[in-house]
Amino acid sequence: MPGLKDVQTKIVGIKKTSQITKAMNMVASAKLRGAQEKMENFRPYAEKFTAAMGDLSGGMQDSHLPLMEVRDVQAAEIVIVTSDRGLCGSFNSKICAMAEKLTEEYEGDGKKVSYVCVGKKGNQYFAKTGKVRKAYTDIMGTFEMFNAREISQDLVENFTAGETDEVKVVGANFVSVAVQRPVTSDLLPIRPVTTQEEETEADKGLTGAYTYEPDPEEIMEVLLPLYLNVKIYAAMLEVGASEHAARMTAMDNATKACKDMIDELTLLYNKARQAAITGDLMDIVGGAEALKG
Repeated sequence: MPGLKDVQTKIVGIKKTSQITKAMNMVASAKLRGAQEKMENFRPYAEKFTAAMGDLSGGMQDSHLPLMEVRDVQAAEIVIVTSDRGLCGSFNSKICAMAEKLTEEYEGDGKKVSYVCVGKKGNQYFAKTGKVRKAYTDIMGTFEMFNAREISQDLVENFTAGETDEVKVVGANFVSVAVQRPVTSDLLPIRPVTTQEEETEADKGLTGAYTYEPDPEEIMEVLLPLYLNVKIYAAMLEVGASEHAARMTAMDNATKACKDMIDELTLLYNKARQAAITGDLMDIVGGAEALKG
């Protein structure tokens, strides 16, 4: 049985750890409110933008615009959006695992794969592969739309130069505080968008013709880069909110685990103290009996 001093030292150390995890849980909870509000405010804009793209791109051919050019895929690029900080459970590892699975599918078909890592954790995970073309680290805590624009412009330049034939984004979808799912979405080439609303109207036999001024191709030349900005920014918002939710859950679980360990160690401490007291009493009784003899 360990000594009283050792057990007491462990209890003090775990209590300090519990205070840290509880504080981190509260910080993550406060940050989550802001990140979730920002994400939910942006979702309607992204949905309306996607609906507008659906109206414009529905009847267009992919050969009209460089960003809609569908090619035979020889080289693919994966944009991996993770957090900059850890201590959020398996959140980042699930995103990285999905990116690895997608890489295996590409390489199984004989395609070359490269990575663009948004977030420090993804870059740290994939740096050893030698496939990271570009990394954007230390931005996930304070990112704005101009960060998404910078990333999308780099992806567009690489795509139009013929270095990559397809680009996908691997990130997370914020469902609730308890559920954050890793997801994969297409980025380039931009394919004609079909929204749920359009599918419903088509099922009902409702059709409509729109007249655009200037013509749709001129409008699309301006909207396509903006559409990429929106998709990248939306992915970063989803990951940002999911990160705080995952950290809040992880720190709550850690605090509960600390409490359980303290309870077990306190019981062990009481047993060790009782054993020590019993031993001292036996020594006293034995000494008294010896004096009597």
